[in-house]
This record gives sequence, C-alpha cells and structure tokens, in this order.
Amino acid sequence: MTGLPLPVRLLGRPRVGGLVVPFISYEHAGAALFGSVDPRRHAAALLRRLCQICGQRLDERVCLIVRPMDVRAGIAPEPGLHPECLAYTAKACPMLSGTATHYRTSAASIRHPAGRPCGDPDCPCPRIAPDEQHEIRSGRPADDFDSWMIRAENYRIKKDPQRPERLLGVDLDIPVLRIRPLRRAPRPRLDSEQAELLRTALRSLGL
Repeated sequence: MTGLPLPVRLLGRPRVGGLVVPFISYEHAGAALFGSVDPRRHAAALLRRLCQICGQRLDERVCLIVRPMDVRAGIAPEPGLHPECLAYTAKACPMLSGTATHYRTSAASIRHPAGRPCGDPDCPCPRIAPDEQHEIRSGRPADDFDSWMIRAENYRIKKDPQRPERLLGVDLDIPVLRIRPLRRAPRPRLDSEQAELLRTALRSLGL
C-alpha cells in the first residue's frame, strides 16, 4: 500500500516504492530490504529506547510486536514502536497486513549499484551479516502477530547471560496494558481422511 497517510513522525523517513523504510532495516547505496534488520541499528534502538520504525525516542506508551514463539521464550526480539508508527506498519507491512504468506528467503538480495552483491570484497560498503532472526525465519510460513501495549517503565532489555554483549530483545514478563491481534496466519485445512485420523487419535487419548 503506497497511499497510506503518514504519521508526522514518519514524514522525514526515506521511502522505497512509497513505503517508509523502518529505522532498523538494512539499507545500502539507496536500496533497502524490507523485512531485514541492520544489527547496528537494531542494537541502537534497543539500548537507546528508539522506535524501530521512525528512530525517535519512545514515549510513555510503547507497543511491541509479539508472536506466540516470543511469548514462550519470554522475549520480543524487535524493539518497541510508537502507537502511531505501529498503526502505519500494521497496514503497510505485507507480513502484518496478511498480504505475505511466507517470510523472505534471504537478506542477500540488496545489490551494489554496479551489480555486485552487498558483501563483495571489492565493495566499499560495511559488510553486515544477516541477523539471526532473519535466518531463522527465512522462507518459513508467516506467524501470528499481536500488539502489546506497555508502559515505558516496564520496557526492559534482556541480555544473553553467557554473552552479556548480546542483546536478546524486550522482556515479556511484564505487566501489559492491552493486547490486540495484528494478523492471524491461515491454517491448513484437513481433508476428510486426515480429519478422521485426527479424531481417531484424539479418541484414543480420551479427548
């Protein structure tokens, strides 16, 4: 969607194809890969309490984008957002709006203007390895997503106890003001034979 109204905070952000490039996205030579993460900006956003979309300081109310796996781990890997930045992102991002059915397969598709892939030894740009979360998600079906609204006083960053310099994300063992669904991924339908097998298995378990 390219005709979405922009919050005032996002008016100064660069755009590609009419869409705002998030602050934490990987950018190089005027190109940006939506869905990828620049690990330097990601760390800066977490440590300095910056919005992952506009790059400005977070306010009293902070929104988090949370998946079921994040709840189980107790950590949201992405930095927080302003409520208005989340509202824009929920409509503009294909993953959150439901347009995309799978995650992108690689962060290596950004190319230097001369045609060389970013990371080429002859390219003068800083080489940045794809972030760990991107590699884990690569090519997988889309997840469910919820938005959590919390108070800034409860916005806490968790670090790897074995490697304190490694930031894991935002602690989810916190009071939550509000939870709203952002996207529900489609579930595969069972054919009649699969459904009967499932019913038989459940009956054998006494369910």
